Amino acid sequence: MPQMVRAAVQTGPRKIEMREYPRPQIGPDDGLLRVEANGICGSDVEIFAGHIGAPDRGPFIPGHEPMGIVEEVGERAAERWGVQPGDRVALEVIVPCRACSDCLTGRYQACRFRKYGHGVTGIEVAPTLWGGFAEYMYLSPTSVLHRVSNDLPVEVAAMYNPLGAGVRWAAQLGEIGLGDTVVVLGSGQRGIAAVAAAKAAGAGTVIITGLASDGHKLELAREFGADHTVVVDGADGRDVVEVVRELTNGEMADVALDLTPMAAGPVTDALHAVRHGGIVVLAGLKGGREIPLVTDFIINRGLTVKGAFGVDADANKAAIALLESGRFPFEKLHTHTFGLDEVGLAIDTLSGKAGDGSAVHVSVHPNG
Repeated sequence: MPQMVRAAVQTGPRKIEMREYPRPQIGPDDGLLRVEANGICGSDVEIFAGHIGAPDRGPFIPGHEPMGIVEEVGERAAERWGVQPGDRVALEVIVPCRACSDCLTGRYQACRFRKYGHGVTGIEVAPTLWGGFAEYMYLSPTSVLHRVSNDLPVEVAAMYNPLGAGVRWAAQLGEIGLGDTVVVLGSGQRGIAAVAAAKAAGAGTVIITGLASDGHKLELAREFGADHTVVVDGADGRDVVEVVRELTNGEMADVALDLTPMAAGPVTDALHAVRHGGIVVLAGLKGGREIPLVTDFIINRGLTVKGAFGVDADANKAAIALLESGRFPFEKLHTHTFGLDEVGLAIDTLSGKAGDGSAVHVSVHPNG
């Protein structure tokens, strides 16, 4: 095994440098992951651009959707995680302390004592290799791992995070029940994943929105179970609230999810698209901008509005099981594969700054 590990380091907005770091020495409580792939999501686009994250943050290795093969693992760590060298695992971004009251009661995402995170921790924190845009990653004693079948194609296995988001945001936070009508605002990889998760949870009717340029994504959404697709801009653009009203004979949707990045309008659309007593899940980051909100409307219609923070262990486990089931054609979501030297191009391809605009699921394969 090489003694030095190559990694892509973000040093500032739209600045990526290739660097090398010593391979971590593994003890009885930690491990080392050989990264097979790291998926890219919309937050990577905004972080790369400098729109999200502290403006004065130092250099770090991005990549918060890593999965790969356990290369080394300490004896106690192997027993704790239930893994051995050669096993494939997916990592969660949050590295909790596992000892505080929040962690011990299942609220580990709220851990106040966590010091690290995969894909977000600075390179000054030993042993540096915290992000997925590297050949190898350090597995700290409190990292959260999930087993993934070694038989899955790597591009499909790398979808555990977007599908986990679909499961968490739609099925769990949305509390979808049999026959429910669901509106998904946004047709990116997580929007399509939310369609699949909603259908798997028993939704009767799923409506998904997109831009005129998202035609290929809306077609994919239909393959994953969407019953209706709505273009919301351009000459053929329609008012999604009016479409929902027509399709439901005025009853409106039970659940609406806003998964759109940086846009304010879909928040209002989500609130107006649901019935009295409906559920609205907000998961699309807006870069800190203020969103106009009429609270009287929420009160008078008895709405439940939930903020969706990341993906937890239950959602990841359910997502991995769904990937392994073969129920949906997830391989069709993957459109682009890049090497470690192409991280910036990979992010720009997902955002549409590069390529032909056809990207849906994009991943970086550091050892491929």
